[in-house]
Amino acid sequence: MSEFVFGTHNAAFVQVMYEQYLRDPSSVGEEWRQLFDNGRVAELPVIPTSRAEVLGDEGRGTGDGSIAAAPTRPSSPVPPPQGLTPITGSAARLAQNMTDSLSVPTATSFREIAVDVLDARRRELNAQLAARGKKISYTHLIGYAIVRAARDFPVMTHAFQEVDGKPHRLDPRGVHLGLAVDVEKKDGSRALVVPVIKRAEGMDFASFHATYETFVEKARTNKLVPDDFAGATITLTNPGTLGTVASVPRLMKGQGSIIATGAIRQIGSARVMTITSTYDHRVIQGAESGMFLRRVDALLQGEDGFYEGVFESLGLTGRGTGEGGRVATVTTPSPVPRPSSPEDLKHVAAAMALVKAIRHFGHLAARLDPLGSEPPGDPALDPGPLGLSPETKRTRACRRRIAARFPTRSNTSGATRSACGCAR
Repeated sequence: MSEFVFGTHNAAFVQVMYEQYLRDPSSVGEEWRQLFDNGRVAELPVIPTSRAEVLGDEGRGTGDGSIAAAPTRPSSPVPPPQGLTPITGSAARLAQNMTDSLSVPTATSFREIAVDVLDARRRELNAQLAARGKKISYTHLIGYAIVRAARDFPVMTHAFQEVDGKPHRLDPRGVHLGLAVDVEKKDGSRALVVPVIKRAEGMDFASFHATYETFVEKARTNKLVPDDFAGATITLTNPGTLGTVASVPRLMKGQGSIIATGAIRQIGSARVMTITSTYDHRVIQGAESGMFLRRVDALLQGEDGFYEGVFESLGLTGRGTGEGGRVATVTTPSPVPRPSSPEDLKHVAAAMALVKAIRHFGHLAARLDPLGSEPPGDPALDPGPLGLSPETKRTRACRRRIAARFPTRSNTSGATRSACGCAR
C-alpha cells in the first residue's frame, strides 16, 4: 500500500473511500478497487467507524483480515465529561496524521507583499478572457509564481528520509505542486483534499491553469483517483479566502514545504498580502525559505517577464506591460494616492515595517519615568536603516508635482528636485 494514501492531507477523503470499499467494493471506481485490492490486509488501517466500536472492545488486525478482540480495559472511576463524542472514521485518521506531523521539525518564514501589480494584471487578463468564459484568480497566478520560484530554488521541494537509521535528503527532481481544495459534502460537513499537479515546472501558464481547474472540478464532483494524490513535494493552501490574515499550516511527512496565502488587506495607500513558507528545517534553512519568498514576491511584481509569459501562453495581447516596458496600472477613482514607482513601493513597505515596529516596541520609547531617565528604546524604531527620512517625503511630493506639470517627463530621482524647482 503506497504510503501517500493514508499518510497525507488526503487521509480523510481516502479513508471514506476505503470504508465505502469495505462495505461494497463495486461502489468505488476501478482505480480505487485496484489500489485497495493490491494492498496487503495487514498494512491497511483498522479504524473504528461507529460509536459502538469506539466504546466497545478494541480490536486489532490479524494477518487474514479478521479483527481479534483485545482485552477490555478496566473502566475509569472518573466519569467522562459531558459532551464527549468519539472521533471515528476519516476524522480519526486525520487526527492521527496531524499527531504524526508533530514529528516533523518545522519553521516558518513570513513575508508581506504588495498586490497592486497582481491585481492590475489579473483585471487586465480577465477583461480579455471574459469573451471566452474563463477567469483567472489570484491563486492561479500565485500558484504559478510558486512553481517558477521552486524551479529556481529546488531545495524547497526536498524531503527528509531515514535510511537504515541514517538521515538522507531526497531530491524529487521536479516541482509537484499540491493544491489544498476545501470541499463541502452533501451533509454540510467539509473535507480537505490535496490533488497534485505533477511536473509543474515544465508547464506554461495556460497548461498550469487548465490542470488546476481540472483538479478542482474533480475534487468537487468526487472524481479524484488515487494517482491524483501522489507525489506532492510542495503544497499551496489559501486560507485567505476565508479572511485569515496569516497561517502556519501543518507540514506532512515526505514534503519539503507548504505555502499559505492570507487575505488581501489595505494598509495605508497599499494593498498587501501575507504569504508564509512552513518548511522542514532538517533539509531547508531559513535563508533559503526567505530567498524563495523574495523570488515569489519579485515574480508577482512582474520581474523576468512573468506576466508577459502569462499573456503569451493564453494568446492574449497586452503582455502585461504598459508603454516603455513599465508595468501598466489600472486607474480607479480613489481619494488615496497610490504608489507610482517601484521606489515608492519600497518606501511604503519600509513605512509599514516602521508602523509594525512601533506597535510592538513603541512602549520602549515612551518617557514614563517621572524622574526623567531615558527610555531603553529599540533598534527597530529607528527609521534610518529603513531608508526613511524627511527628505524622502519631500522627494515624493516633488514627483507628484512633476507628474502634474510634465506628464511625459522622466521621473528619475536625479532630476526630480531640480525639475520641481523647490528649495533644498
